[in-house]
Amino acid sequence: MQITDVRMRMIPDASKMKAVVSVTFDDEFVVHDIKVIEGQNGLFIAMPSRKVSEGDFRDIAHPLVSEMRNRIKDAIFSEYERLLTESPDQV
Repeated sequence: MQITDVRMRMIPDASKMKAVVSVTFDDEFVVHDIKVIEGQNGLFIAMPSRKVSEGDFRDIAHPLVSEMRNRIKDAIFSEYERLLTESPDQV
């Protein structure tokens, strides 16, 4: 499965959330609402999730193997850096 598109909406002046992302696979399947978040150890991605009864969040969609998660993360961070370089005033 190949990542064929990454669309990102930058969140200006947000405290921790920096962007919301949609990733398309093989021009046939898309995952919306992946978040780019600034954590204590730098940026990380959070897969789309929903709140469950105890107040915890459970992922709605997520990769099953770390190699795929890394490919998604790398594609998202690459697009994030590209957008920062083009328009540094957005973040």
